[in-house]
Amino acid sequence: MKIIEFGTTGTEIMKIQAVLKKIGYYTGPINGIFDSNTKLAIKKLQKHRNLPITGAIDKATYYQIKRLILGYDYYIIQKGDTLFDIAEKYDTTINKIITANPHLVPYNLTIGEKIIVPYSIDVVDTNINYTYDILSDDIKGLLARYPFLQSGSIGISVLGRKLYYLKLGRGSNEVFYNAAHHSLEWITSPLLMKFIENFCKAYSENKYIKGYSIRKIFEKSSIYIVPMVNPDGIDLVLNGLDNNNPYYDDLIKWNKGSTDFSKTWQANIHGVDLNHNYDASWEESKKAEPLYGVYGPGPTRYSGPYPESEPESKSVANFTRKHNFRLVLAYHSQGEIIYWNYKNLAPAEALKIGKKLSEVSGYSLAEAYGIASYAGYKDWFIKEYRRPGYTIEVGRGKNPLPISQFDKIYADNEELLLLAAIV
Repeated sequence: MKIIEFGTTGTEIMKIQAVLKKIGYYTGPINGIFDSNTKLAIKKLQKHRNLPITGAIDKATYYQIKRLILGYDYYIIQKGDTLFDIAEKYDTTINKIITANPHLVPYNLTIGEKIIVPYSIDVVDTNINYTYDILSDDIKGLLARYPFLQSGSIGISVLGRKLYYLKLGRGSNEVFYNAAHHSLEWITSPLLMKFIENFCKAYSENKYIKGYSIRKIFEKSSIYIVPMVNPDGIDLVLNGLDNNNPYYDDLIKWNKGSTDFSKTWQANIHGVDLNHNYDASWEESKKAEPLYGVYGPGPTRYSGPYPESEPESKSVANFTRKHNFRLVLAYHSQGEIIYWNYKNLAPAEALKIGKKLSEVSGYSLAEAYGIASYAGYKDWFIKEYRRPGYTIEVGRGKNPLPISQFDKIYADNEELLLLAAIV
């Protein structure tokens, strides 16, 4: 690998700063710049891990950082080891080790057996720009720490990225939450990922969240979550346009000649607005495009050549078709609003449930109008299944919302996410 050193910038540096801050090595701002504070933190890590103290990230240093990012390490059981000794060595708990290794016999450890040892720190960081690569690492880390968590892929994006899903619970009541159809609205991805982590932690420790028994929810329901529907668009917004992108020239043209996608781009890499690409008033959405100055692929509102033309929207729709979801939530930003209806096709219970979700979140209940009411995922779900579907618009301000809003957004939505699984 190429050595990462002073002056390097980007989302990867932001993640490294965040994880070094969690373990007390980094005290500066999480700004994505490999500055003097970052270099000092790297030196502290190298000293503690008996590595050459260079202040640069070489292969050996990166391996140690990667273990911290994933949130766990491997350990080979030695003669005389006890779980207490191993937990003390890694500054973690016996319960975390047992949770990650469900087949382990605590008082009869097998010499030479390789086990997973979770660190005491959380995996999901909520103070950074949340990219697809970070999502992928977080999923790997959570699956290692919590073997009862299930994951897979519902399909791939235009550029071949896996569209991950995760499953909490094993009950017959199936619900589905998704986030980040729109790339500027990436803050909804760490929202769902943090919910997954907190749910898993509470389940493993037999704890309650907001008065809800997590183990009861786990037995009653199966919560399916796709935390990032539009990974290509998010990568474009947060990491910029890569010279090797096969749509390089097209993207600049579709973005009105600009190479800056960080404040405008909601679409996928084809320039299609994924939340206008479902078969629910799709023709009306198409007809409305000129009213919004849309005449083809671009940052937003372009509905595509036909419904489900995009692999991302088609994958979400197909995943829905394969399940018996009682209720769905589609997470967007911004406005602190819950949209609940579509052409008065929502069932009678949808309004009643919507009022409960509004009450626990503090978000207003509303109905969409204009082009915003056409061809979205929850519209399609209501049309096809006549079951409760909701678009949740988190936070307030102009997209992309700053990550500084995360704590409030999470506090507003945690009980909503729990309630939606059992209501």
